[in-house]
Order: sequence, then structure tokens, then C-alpha cells
Amino acid sequence: MKHFDSHVHIGLINDDPMEQLMVIQKSKQQKISKMLSICNNLIDFDNVYNNLISESAVYHAVGVSPSEVIHPGKDWERKIEERAALKRVVAVGETGLDYYRKFGDKNSQIDLFIRQLEIADHLDLPVVIHNREAGVDILDILKDKLPRRGGVLHCYSEDWKFAQKVLNNHDNLYISFAGNVTYRNARTLQETAYNMPLERMVVETESPFMVSSAHKGKRNMPFYLPATVEFLAELREMDVTEFADTIYKNTLELFNINE
Repeated sequence: MKHFDSHVHIGLINDDPMEQLMVIQKSKQQKISKMLSICNNLIDFDNVYNNLISESAVYHAVGVSPSEVIHPGKDWERKIEERAALKRVVAVGETGLDYYRKFGDKNSQIDLFIRQLEIADHLDLPVVIHNREAGVDILDILKDKLPRRGGVLHCYSEDWKFAQKVLNNHDNLYISFAGNVTYRNARTLQETAYNMPLERMVVETESPFMVSSAHKGKRNMPFYLPATVEFLAELREMDVTEFADTIYKNTLELFNINE
């Protein structure tokens, strides 16, 4: 049994290179054989990428999150394209819309999001999509702008009805579940996870955020991913190894990774 953590903010867990490597090694001991490193901006991407350049278990996404909409950085579009050519960079992101935090204004967020969707399509890469209280606009934009390689709605927070629209409209868009699906009051999320076509599901920790209920009170880490996988397997009344192996395969397909 192997796991692939599809969304880890390694740079936010710790900015020290040795500490980052220790987290990765401990994760490997818990059968986390691969993880996707996510950074909110290009400065953080450069730092984490250079720290972990020789770590074959870590893949990378490059992009500018909605939190950076006011200051995405000079020549950010060119820099994304340049960094996308680096070894083990497999996605653009995270990008998307966040109307909860109200970063900048909606139009600026939308412009930043659409431009990165276009870049991902040009680069033939999938996109990692952040959605917080912006589902209507996300769906509307993806209708015409989802890259050919598709992508993933990370840390899913909508209901089953929304998921059905996503699944019916896009056959190359995946839905990722984080530790919050394990919470006692997360009935809506659990309904979605129960009904989801298994072949369109992936999992993540969203470390250092969204720790699962099994590790409540702790700072989230990629090596806590098995608790979420076990919860989802039990929810779907599946053998945990069978479930984990399918999710792992889905994630390889999502990010076009060959083993």
C-alpha cells in the first residue's frame, strides 16, 4: 500500500531545509511515497524547490494563489512558464478564487485565475484549484477555461450537488478530500465522499492545515494522511488497501506521472 499526498505546503510546515527533509523521511515511513508541494507565491516556490531539488518523492506545482492577487510578483507569468520546465514540476497552482478572505477584489482574482488556467493549457499541465465560497464563479469559468489536462478541486468544501455538476461537465477534473472530511459535523462532505465515483477522487493533507480528527490538536503533517484514507475507506465500506491503491493510481493519472 502506497499513498500520494496531493497537496502539502512544505514551506509553511517549516522553512528549514533539514526540517523539511525530516518531515519527508518520516512521511515515507508511513508509506507516503509521493507528495505534491504547493506554494502560494513564486518566492516560496523557489525556496522549497531548491531545498528539495534532490528529493525524488516530492513533486511540485507552480503558481500564484488568490492570496497574492495584489502582488503576484514582477513578470509572474513568464516565471511560471520557466519554472514549469523544471524537473518534477507537474501542475500549475494553486490558483483559484477565495471570496471568504476577500483578497483584493473579485475581478482581480478572476483575472489572475483565468490567466493561470490559460498558462496551464499552454503548458499542457493540470491545474490545482482553490475554491472558498466562490463555487458559482469557479464553475462558470471552468466551463470554457479548464485546461486540456484537467485538474483538481483541492480541499473540497462544496456539497454533492455541486460535485455532480463538476463531474458531469468535466471528465478530467478530480475532487480532493482533506482531513476536514473526518470531522463529526462534516455530513455534507461525507455525503459527497460516499457518492463520489472512486476514479475521480484523490486525497490530501493540506498540511499544515486541516488536520484530521484522529490527530486533533496537532499541526497537520503529510504523515497523517493515512488517517484520512482509512476514514474514507470505512465510509465507503471498502478494504483500505484497495481504496488506497486506487487513490494512488488516480493521483498518478491526474499529474501524468509514470512509475
